[in-house]
Amino acid sequence: MAEELYYATIPELSQKLQSRDVSARDLVKLFGERLEQIGPRYNALALSLRKDAEKFAKDVDDDLKRQRFRGPLQGIPYGAKDLLAVKGHVTAWGARPFADQIFDYDATAVARLNKHGAPVLAKLAMVELAGGPSYRYASASISGPGLNPWDVTRWSGGSSSGSAIAVTAGLVPFALGSETVGSIVTPSAFCGVTGLRPTYGLVSRYGAMPLSWTLDKIGPIAHTAEDCGLVLQAIAGKDSHDPASAGKSFYYAPQYARDLKEVRVGFATVDFDEWADPAARPDFGKAIDTLRLMGLQMTAAKLPVFPYGPVTGTVVAAEGSSVFQELIESGRVNQLADALQIAGLKEGLRIPASDYLRAMRIRRLVVDAFRDLLADIDVLLAPARLGPAPPVNEPLDRPHGDRSHAPADPGLTALIAASNLAGLPALVLPCGFAGGLPIGIQLVGRAFTENTLLAIGKEFQNRTDWHRRHPPAAPQSAA
Repeated sequence: MAEELYYATIPELSQKLQSRDVSARDLVKLFGERLEQIGPRYNALALSLRKDAEKFAKDVDDDLKRQRFRGPLQGIPYGAKDLLAVKGHVTAWGARPFADQIFDYDATAVARLNKHGAPVLAKLAMVELAGGPSYRYASASISGPGLNPWDVTRWSGGSSSGSAIAVTAGLVPFALGSETVGSIVTPSAFCGVTGLRPTYGLVSRYGAMPLSWTLDKIGPIAHTAEDCGLVLQAIAGKDSHDPASAGKSFYYAPQYARDLKEVRVGFATVDFDEWADPAARPDFGKAIDTLRLMGLQMTAAKLPVFPYGPVTGTVVAAEGSSVFQELIESGRVNQLADALQIAGLKEGLRIPASDYLRAMRIRRLVVDAFRDLLADIDVLLAPARLGPAPPVNEPLDRPHGDRSHAPADPGLTALIAASNLAGLPALVLPCGFAGGLPIGIQLVGRAFTENTLLAIGKEFQNRTDWHRRHPPAAPQSAA
């Protein structure tokens, strides 16, 4: 039964728990031992919490025996990115200067999962300080570089590296990650799992390491779109501890989803036919064909013209360096692993207020422009990343593939930065392979339209099996 459970979905595990085919303690033991044994081989495990999870699971089993059902997450263990506080345990933020940091409270997302009966099994590895404002090497983490379970010579993506790895390798049924600019989208795509970046403000960041107050978002990484919807339902909602909380709850309601034949999807063919890695184009094409067969109205779309990269970079650098000002001025910033990140944090303190304010004014224009764009289009579609994961030892700022003849049309290649600036939700779906490595598509919708994205994702996964593909057995030691 163990092999069957490693990659089971949340509804499948919930059914087994309620039928008493397996206990919550069984799941904690099964996944806990697997995580402790295999997680370090991929540099995915920051801290095991199995002992506490076992105690928590005992109480869950008592409730289940008495038929006290709290929902589909009850008894299902998960992992949390190491920027989320778990009371009484080290939360190192992936960085050596914070290796002994302990909080006396749980992050709101963790506390809400506690109430739903989900035991937190582990803190999962991450890029130091969530990668802000920039980093050059995958090794920018106290845990070491995130190794892709499909090929340990390739990167897992960051900064939610451990979260994506753990789901991909069947070490946890689901995990919490975070995104400022791509940190859920990228590792989900590179590792071949499903990731959901919620609308800005839908999920509280209380108890999470801040990098950029106006960009940070907490979201799930799981096997399926349905799993992501169930987790989002548990963690979303108003929180007075987070000043940016949108004050909205979320109820996953696939039974009330719009008829997909009414949904208009905008995309740019140049993204898939010219920008994408040549090895990825066949499966990207099949993904578009599948979406068409689902009845979606596919139409051409272009992004409004803005300097998305520079604006995003200015906001993250200015806000991130402000967050870590004491770390920088004390000199402890030099303990970080990545020289580019050290330099970027120092430089961020020198950004003039006028530059930051100019970036925020442009950002306001971006929000307005996306509101106009999405008045006629419900969802934007693009490759989550243009190709598969790069080699883990290569500089991350090194161009990959032949870009000597880059297309003149930028398509939607700036969608990650643009949609994060606009605070919009995104869903990543695995859609194939390129050179034996996973690739994925991203769907971006209007604010608070997660149910529409999830309905598309659920039907896509009903028609494909990419989300059920699993990597080979774990290596005996990390590369």
